[in-house]
Amino acid sequence: MSVALPTLTGMPEPVEAWWARRQFSRGTDVPYAVGTYRAEWSSYPVLVRQYHPDLNSGITLTQIPPVAEVFLQWQCDVGHVFVATPAEQRARPGRERRRSSWCPECAALAVGRTPRAAGSPPKPKRPTKPLCGKTPDLPVGTPFVSACAPVPASSVEAELRMELAARLAFDETPNAVRLAQPFFEHVEAWPDILLPELRVAIEYDSTGRHGLEHVGRREQADRRKDRLLRNAGWEVVRVRTGKLQPLGPHDVVAGALSKSLYGRLLDELRVIRGPLLVDAYLR
Repeated sequence: MSVALPTLTGMPEPVEAWWARRQFSRGTDVPYAVGTYRAEWSSYPVLVRQYHPDLNSGITLTQIPPVAEVFLQWQCDVGHVFVATPAEQRARPGRERRRSSWCPECAALAVGRTPRAAGSPPKPKRPTKPLCGKTPDLPVGTPFVSACAPVPASSVEAELRMELAARLAFDETPNAVRLAQPFFEHVEAWPDILLPELRVAIEYDSTGRHGLEHVGRREQADRRKDRLLRNAGWEVVRVRTGKLQPLGPHDVVAGALSKSLYGRLLDELRVIRGPLLVDAYLR
């Protein structure tokens, strides 16, 4: 009598073994059709470019769930070939906004160190920075002018602000909201645009030049920022471009800034705060 061996779960496995197991469990030669996960991977254009089916037994990236525990081969723009799971690749973007962040070998070379050898102890974590003391002692949820907020540098954000101001009367002076809990080293958040009269924050999101913005760990930070703002009595509307998927219930997906987009934003504000309040501020 033969006894089936239990399958190890939660452990990454080679793509060939992972695919064969899916073929067996689903009873078909093609357990996931080409294009099944195209939408899920569309927010990661760099990973789409790094992945080559010929390095992964002919299986396309759109046939692999982003949460699959499977070892895949990737090739960066320089030519480095390396192995990583989908979760490892999606989590690579961090504080460094360099194209090399997507490749472990390029990232190591960029900071002048060699990659950590397998089995060697991890590098000690940096000590946690103390909270900034410049945030004024204000009630939670109060909008104010922060001395720490970065200067807006995006021309697209400036255009979005100008077009909203042409349609809606709001105080453009505040650039921060007092939070109840710390967000990194501050107890304040700096949304791209604040509508104090409606207590709504507008964020403009794109993947950026190197596909690093608002994905991976940056997406996790965006979600945390949104939660803290909502806990402070504000709502968040994110304008998501570059095939980024919505994070919250009121996010607006758009290809570019347009007249129709501003109409959709006003409609979403009406959903959040009601047409009577929003229309009272229309120009």
